[in-house]
Parts: sequence; structure tokens; C-alpha cells
Amino acid sequence: MAGLYHLIALIAGLGRGLSARSGASDQNEIPSYPPVSILKPLRGRGSGFYEAIRSHALIDYPQFEILFGVHQSDDPACEDVARLASEFPERAIRLVVCPRKLPNGKVGVLADLSRAARYPVLVVNDGDIVVKRDYLRTVVRPLDAVPQAGLSTCFYRARGATFPARWEALGIATDFAPSVLVARAIGVAEFALGSTMALRATDLARIGGFEAVGDYLADDYQLGRRITELGYHIVLARAVVETRLSGETWGDVWRHQLRWARTIRVSRPGGYFGYVITNATVWAAIAAAAGAWQMAVACLAVRMLAGVVTGVAVLGDEDVQRRWFLMPFRDLWGFAVWLAGTVGSTVEWQGEKLVLDKEGRIVQ
Repeated sequence: MAGLYHLIALIAGLGRGLSARSGASDQNEIPSYPPVSILKPLRGRGSGFYEAIRSHALIDYPQFEILFGVHQSDDPACEDVARLASEFPERAIRLVVCPRKLPNGKVGVLADLSRAARYPVLVVNDGDIVVKRDYLRTVVRPLDAVPQAGLSTCFYRARGATFPARWEALGIATDFAPSVLVARAIGVAEFALGSTMALRATDLARIGGFEAVGDYLADDYQLGRRITELGYHIVLARAVVETRLSGETWGDVWRHQLRWARTIRVSRPGGYFGYVITNATVWAAIAAAAGAWQMAVACLAVRMLAGVVTGVAVLGDEDVQRRWFLMPFRDLWGFAVWLAGTVGSTVEWQGEKLVLDKEGRIVQ
């Protein structure tokens, strides 16, 4: 089963990589570009923050605004937003202080930003996301070009300044991204990725606004699920954005991964517990221990190929080319995280300890 899973990931990765290259000229066939409001909730600023928000001011798109939201006017990020507005006076850049309090603080900021937005299409991404100049053209296009598209999302690759952070980034490129490809290949596509969520303001209003998902930690998953309940599809756009991981120690990475694992478990328990049969490295080790060396080598080879193809051809992640041989060890780490994530309801997020109920709502 694990070998079949990664074979599907390999085929899907090859298909997407080839499609991205052959379809690069699609951008000349775009109908019309609606005005866009980019909503960026902020809390503090980390390494590379200014470069990340500056990449948004460099976007090539007919008409858009960038709304930055903070809970408090003395947030350290405000200084960089003011600097950005000064550097790009021709851009519509606004800083909005968002007092709305929801269990998920980020969603509270998004709720206020959506009310301040002037345009019919909303694009949400995090403060540390780096984008290319054609970002909006690529992620907004599916809303008009793909039948029944209600939300457009995209992959992301990660960068890290420390080895633990780069270790986590390897898992995102070679484990998480292939899982997204497999899910979509077998028809499981009701989830969005928080790296980018582009949707119409009217559809957001139909599901009750951001307030409808304000109790949940996995707001991206919940938003995507509600959009699909309207009868729409979620499209995986060709864009790939970049984020910077802040983990400095192995403990930081472990806590981040454990939060992710427990959040997935309460949001999509079927998919979470299915992971145990898809971890090819674990099953290859079991097969090798049982003397089935050919099966072990074949299973591990398909897994490695799927990871490299997804990381390099789909995400364009150069670090995967340098550290591909670490994938089996990262898989064993991932299995340990998975085991720890099967129990417990407490997670750490932005310096706070949160308690989740069985539906993924924040209860404390």
C-alpha cells in the first residue's frame, strides 16, 4: 500500500511538473482580471519579513490593494509596513488595527480586514510569504477560467536558517506536498492551503464570513470545506510561494510539527490515521527486517523518487537536490511525530497553549 501511495505521488508529481512547463504560456489567454484585496494578518516580524512584504508591492497586476492587519498599533511589524508604504507610494497599502477577538486570533484579524477590503476578490496569505511578480495573475485566474472554481490555493516551499528548520522544510517538500498531490489524485480536495487562499468576497459572505471559522485552529481547512459545501471546487494553482521557518532548535521543530499533527488529526481523522500505511520508509524497514530485501528496496526507491520529483519539479526546491538522501531519516522522525500526535489535545501556537476539542475548535 505504501509503495502504491508513493507511485501515485510520483505520477502526479511528474504530471504536474510537465504541465507547469507546457502551460507557462497560458497567462496570455486570461480573460479579465478583477481588482484584488490582499489580506495579510501580522503578529511581530521575523527574519526576512520586510523582503516578504516587499515582494507583494512588486506584483504585476492591474489593480490591487494590500491590507495589513495587526491587533495592536505598537506591533513591531507596523514599522516595516510604514517603510513599505513610504518606498511604494504608488501602491494602495493600508495598515488596519483589528480589535476583533476570536479564539483564533489570526482569523479575528482577517474578519476585520475583509470588512475594510474594497475589492471583490480576496487573497489571503501569511505575513512571511514571499511571492513572484506574476503571483496574483496565477492564483486569481482559476476563479474565472476554471468551471465551478470557488477557491484557489497553491503549494509553498520553505527555507530555514538552521539545520532543524531545513530538516522541517525537507519534510514539507518531500512528505507533505506529495500527500496533497495524492489526495487530489484520489478525489479528496475539500481543503485549502494557508499559503494562499483566493476567493470571492460574495462567497465568503455566503459561508458566514471569516467568523464562521474563527473557533477553529485549522482555519484554512475549514474555509475550504465550507466553500466546497457551496458546490464549488478548490483549484491548486500553478504558483509556488515561499515561506521562512523560524525554528531554531529541535524542540521548536518538534512542537511545530506536533501542533500540525494534532490539528490534522482532529480536522481529518481518516486521513491522519491513514498515514500509518503510507510511510514507505517504515514499511521498507519492516520488510528488510523480515528478509524481503527486494520489496524493501523497491518501496524505498519509489518513495525517494516521489519526494525528489515533487520537491524539485513541482516546488522548485533546490534544497531537496542537496539533501534528498536524508528523506528516510526524516520519514522516521515524521512517524515519531505521528505517534505523538495520535493522543493529546493541547498545542502551542504563537507562544500560547491552546486546547482543542474533537472537532478542532479552540476551547481554551
